[in-house]
Parts: sequence; C-alpha cells; structure tokens
Amino acid sequence: MAKETTVEKKAPVKGATKAKSPQNDGTFAVIATGGKQYKVKEGQKIKIEKIIGEYKEGDSLTFDQVLLVDNGEVIIGVPTIVGAKVEAKLQKIGRNPKVTVIKYKQKSRYFKKNGHRQPYFEVEITGIK
Repeated sequence: MAKETTVEKKAPVKGATKAKSPQNDGTFAVIATGGKQYKVKEGQKIKIEKIIGEYKEGDSLTFDQVLLVDNGEVIIGVPTIVGAKVEAKLQKIGRNPKVTVIKYKQKSRYFKKNGHRQPYFEVEITGIK
C-alpha cells in the first residue's frame, strides 16, 4: 500500500523568498556594507567601515544591499532584496585605537614598528523599508 503524495511547485519570486518567522522579536534586517554583514534594528547604533565619499556628521545614508528582512514574515534576498532599503543617520566619524605591528629578527639588526588606526562611521538606523 503506497501513499499518494502530491507536490505543488510554486513559481520562484525573482529576488526574494518568503517564509514565516519562527519568533517575533520585532522588525530587523541584514545589510551588507564594507565587506561585512550586519543585523540591524530600528534605533540601533552600529560601527561600520568608512564609506568612500564626502560625508559629515548628521548626513543621511541609505543601504540598498539588504540581504534579509523580518517583519513578521521573513524575506530572503537572492542575493539581495530588490527595492528594499535601510535608512540611517551618520552620528560620528572616528578612528579605532592604535594597533601596533612589530617585525623583529634577532641577531640581524632588523626591527620595524608600525601603527595603524582604522577609520569607522557610527550610524543610527532610522528606518527599514
């Protein structure tokens, strides 16, 4: 006695996949910027890599590389969600503490010492659309 099973095939949605959210912690999104991915919520402050261009504190930024949005139902981008945006306000432009790099070889008089301070933007997420 074999059971009959039917499989429904749905047409794929270009640029997004939808699913039910397992838990409702509020709306959040996953964005890609500076070679990294960040899970962000509205009102959250995050430090991101410096963006090339002329920016000053108080400017508005728009992140259009949105990989995932959860607002009651999960929307997953393939690879990004077409038309989705995350709005942010630039709070601070700064530099991280110094990282010291020392190269040393004994008995050969080789000693190099370098320092590096990585620049960053601190942004506050103002809206997920």
